[in-house]
Amino acid sequence: MAQRVLLLTTPSSYRLPAFLEAGERLGIELLVAEDMPAALAGRAGLRIGLDFADEAGATRTLLTVAAEAPLAAVIAVDDSGSLLAARVSAALGLPHNRPEAAEAARDKYRMRQLFAQAGVPSPAFRLCSTDDDLAALATRIAYPCVVKPLRLNGSRGVIRADGPEGFVAAARRIARLLDRLEGPGPHQFLAEAFIPGFEVALEGLIDRGRLQVLALFDKPDPLDGPFFEETIYVTPSRLPPEVQQAIGEVAARAATAVGLERGPLHAELRVNEAGPWMVELAGRTIGGLCSRTLRFGTDASLEELILRQATGLPVESLSAAGSAGGVMMIPIPGPGVLRAVHGVAEARAVPGIESVEITAPLHYPLVPLPEGDAYLGFIFARGERPEQVEAALRASHDLLAFELMPEIPVLS
Repeated sequence: MAQRVLLLTTPSSYRLPAFLEAGERLGIELLVAEDMPAALAGRAGLRIGLDFADEAGATRTLLTVAAEAPLAAVIAVDDSGSLLAARVSAALGLPHNRPEAAEAARDKYRMRQLFAQAGVPSPAFRLCSTDDDLAALATRIAYPCVVKPLRLNGSRGVIRADGPEGFVAAARRIARLLDRLEGPGPHQFLAEAFIPGFEVALEGLIDRGRLQVLALFDKPDPLDGPFFEETIYVTPSRLPPEVQQAIGEVAARAATAVGLERGPLHAELRVNEAGPWMVELAGRTIGGLCSRTLRFGTDASLEELILRQATGLPVESLSAAGSAGGVMMIPIPGPGVLRAVHGVAEARAVPGIESVEITAPLHYPLVPLPEGDAYLGFIFARGERPEQVEAALRASHDLLAFELMPEIPVLS
């Protein structure tokens, strides 16, 4: 009988299809629970709609589902389900990270506290509130700083401020964003030191508290603000081996500090003359469609590794397979309604390009960072060397043109 795994995700998740494909390849039955308003919640076959914000109610529902047929594992596909996955797993006695660790990996303030207590190199920080006297607070902040919400991901709401005026403007902008997403404030947020340097992303798998680095991505575009929109990821890293080793050691210390003991790890670090600095980590796989750049052993996907570990199936190999790979998350050029995309065929024809996928639908309003939470699409490339991959991604993107129409406000 096939093992049964519960995936917790959102209706707009980029990651879910890769997990579904991996489950089919492995013969694992996947049950999907999606975060949605209570009024829309319900069950249809292997899909369940739940309000993740109602943690107690969602937990009861999922325990009832598990009573119908045993679950081998509960996996959070996105950040939104990580704490619920930990709580349901704990109630069912399934191996998983402790709920306190899952919560710390979601909450940037708690994460920073744990890093500081464990001596993990990370930015100096200060907890703030949108109902503080922002002008007075701004005089006590060291600049440049980075202002960010506690629980959003994907660089959403993250803004650099170079002085008091910029700090106040950034805090007010975050307040408006959180008012819209969470309801009227006040809202807490972080102000932390800006760490200069070269940014990398680490993908790993934790087993009984031990981190195995699966891939290290270079981010060749500078991420210096005022916003922090990610663009190009390329692996393997071109950093010296000793620097890569130091990055892995700092990431392992950070995971231990937070309390992560099992499952995937995605970490963001900056590297400068003082060494690696932890920016953030999450107990999930890399975002968007970016995991497509990674293959292991004899062509296993990252999602297959996660499902194998979660269900106790043998893991064939954790060694990356094939040549260099990379992805470009196509940035949104500005606000407006997407009317047309030109040059896709030409962009796909660039040597080294594996695919160009426009994920934003036509006639769809585009919202750039720091308020937005999506990309126009993704470009994937492969080559013998990382520099070839990077060059192919840039050449392909240069051939794309996006036609936007200003959004017309609705009069009430």
